[in-house]
Amino acid sequence: MKTTNRAVRTPGGLSVRLDVRAVTVVLLLIVATLVASVVLIGTGDFPIPTADVLRTLVGEGNPGQEFIVTELRLPRVLVGLLAGASLGLGGALFQAISRNPLGSPDVLGLGQGATAGALVVIVLSSGSANQVAAGALVGGLVTGLAIYVLAWKRGVHGYRLVLVGIGVSAIVTAVNGYLLTKSDIVDAARAVVWMTGSLDGRDWDQVWPLFALTAVLVPLVLVNARGLRMMEMGDDVSYALGVRVERVRLLLMVAAVLLTASATAAAGPVSFVALTAPQLARRLTRSPGPNLLPSLCMGAALLVVADWVSQRAFGAEQLPVGVVTGVLGGVYLVWLLVSERRAGRI
Repeated sequence: MKTTNRAVRTPGGLSVRLDVRAVTVVLLLIVATLVASVVLIGTGDFPIPTADVLRTLVGEGNPGQEFIVTELRLPRVLVGLLAGASLGLGGALFQAISRNPLGSPDVLGLGQGATAGALVVIVLSSGSANQVAAGALVGGLVTGLAIYVLAWKRGVHGYRLVLVGIGVSAIVTAVNGYLLTKSDIVDAARAVVWMTGSLDGRDWDQVWPLFALTAVLVPLVLVNARGLRMMEMGDDVSYALGVRVERVRLLLMVAAVLLTASATAAAGPVSFVALTAPQLARRLTRSPGPNLLPSLCMGAALLVVADWVSQRAFGAEQLPVGVVTGVLGGVYLVWLLVSERRAGRI
């Protein structure tokens, strides 16, 4: 596929540069994600043909199919789509802000921070699922704030953000281990299941809060995408071009933390999607810049496909989706580190 940039002029006189390859990649990812979602909805102990799934989604299925699709399987798929999209976009933001391919929520400790918030609720109060989700959201926000404050020195830059995040991640991981040792066996088992990252048992109570946050944050991020792209040329150049660097950086970091924490609250700490989605999207588009929309679509596609693999690839044994993304993401991380070292960047 050949990279082609075209200028599109609107009737109002506004000129927009269009990257044809990136747009094509986004459209193909959307189609692949929708196909995978329909296949996933039809997968399970009671398989439903694709045609029947489509009829049920438009309200023409029989009562049994309506119940299975709309009450049991559709919420799970929607949580997977929204969580994957949030992780993909959050990972792209952190990698662009830190200007480092390792600047991912997985590496910076945001997932561990959200886990700490959830564990506090589980261990100290045996809270409900909604309370655990709220605790995870608060834990992620507090961790993100701590990283930003500790990394601040006349701004937040590159490797300092990554190194501070790694340090905070180690501390929070130790705290999580301590909380597990202080919990009783029932709460500990519940916590370990949640920490794996899973879409099992997800219903509409998890869909609507995640959808509301995503609907607010995604447009906010895309509106500020131009400033983020300018910042990749350096703060001095960005200031000269009229970008309010620290304001844009803080706004986008808060959005990235909220996206990551909300996805973790809904699906648990699903690992490596935030790290791999932006990298894979960039390799497909071959386009400079943060590739925010391709990363969002890639994250959604990765999590839905990983959920299908977790249900079907191991026979009768169903694995939590976090196990699948962890294995695949771990292999990708090793490859990325080797590539960065060979290129002399680490």
